[in-house]
Amino acid sequence: MSRRIKRTTSPGDRAKSGSGHRSRKPDDRKKGNRPPAHRADGKPQRFAEPRRELRERPEPVMSAPAKVADGLPLPTKVQTVVVTADENNMRVDRFLEARFPGLSFSHIQRIVRKGELRVNGKRADSKDRLEEGQSVRIPPLRLDSPKAVGVLSEAATRTLQALKDMTLYEDADVLVLNKPAGLAVQGGSGMTRHVDQMLEVMRDAKGQKPRLVHRLDRETSGCLLVAKTRFAATHLTGAFRHRSARKIYWALVAGVPKPKQGRISTYLAKEEGEDDTIMRIAAHGDEGASHAVTYYAVVETSAQKLAWVSLKPVTGRTHQLRAHMAHIDHAIVGDPKYFNKENWELPGGLQNRLHLLARRIVIPHPRGGVIDATAPLPPHMLQSWNLLGLEADRFDPIENAPEE
Repeated sequence: MSRRIKRTTSPGDRAKSGSGHRSRKPDDRKKGNRPPAHRADGKPQRFAEPRRELRERPEPVMSAPAKVADGLPLPTKVQTVVVTADENNMRVDRFLEARFPGLSFSHIQRIVRKGELRVNGKRADSKDRLEEGQSVRIPPLRLDSPKAVGVLSEAATRTLQALKDMTLYEDADVLVLNKPAGLAVQGGSGMTRHVDQMLEVMRDAKGQKPRLVHRLDRETSGCLLVAKTRFAATHLTGAFRHRSARKIYWALVAGVPKPKQGRISTYLAKEEGEDDTIMRIAAHGDEGASHAVTYYAVVETSAQKLAWVSLKPVTGRTHQLRAHMAHIDHAIVGDPKYFNKENWELPGGLQNRLHLLARRIVIPHPRGGVIDATAPLPPHMLQSWNLLGLEADRFDPIENAPEE
């Protein structure tokens, strides 16, 4: 018995946004076809043109799932663990999520805020980065109390239907949502509706709720990966940590980047303001600075004023793509934080909203095979594509960008 991982897409979606679903295994492309990241002179290497036969990728076949233990029990007393090499530079909250996937976001924030979690004997913030060899004191942990299974309220039913409408792919372990622009992934100050809260309606009979595996900015739309079991959460979080996941984004940027294909490599550090937080370009060795690498490729242009750019982040820093495109002077259209071009006017008919889509995610499935999901252009970006005459079904040259 076998089953395929496949996202069903209506013909109308394909025609409108070029969101036809294709699947492949990561090793389908021969390594010999992958270009180096740099030329000998240090200039960005143009990505190799794909061979025609490589454009058609077979759908991955998965064997029937085996019964696997659904995660380890949570500690019932204080314990001290040592940060491993694989966990180096992980945020404190994501460290806890990776070690104990059953924990809720609110519980993690609570134990950190109360100072119950200590790093080398000192209080830590949930956003602090850990270093290999550090000792982390972890207090007793608990899962959220199971809720009685019964008839959903009218509000819960509407929320469940909204999640179904967003679903790009689903099986017993994994859910891929097409998050709309404007919907936050997690709660914050004054935030009443967000994806993490919506997932409450999907608690199973054991009280287990689906868990976020990664995040998108509030105004970024597209593929959002969710684990439905603790087993899946552990494996998918590990895939992100080991960079086994491949993410592709689409953006509309000001101007046309030169060269049209290249690599952006900087250090990024968080800069706290009175009302906001942004990522700034930093120097190696600066406090809190993390290395960030992004590959970009121009897919199509509108005169010389705008460009449709495909982006492949190698690392996953906060606001990485937005900060990197602004850094090379081609900020993403509608970005309220990083678009700083003076006297630049938005072409008529385009909405002043962030034009950034998490277009595609390819990641190993916890039970074998590959998850490959593609999100269509959100309404405001589809409107821009139509107004500018951009063809959403063009071949995406970022496919052949290096993976490191």
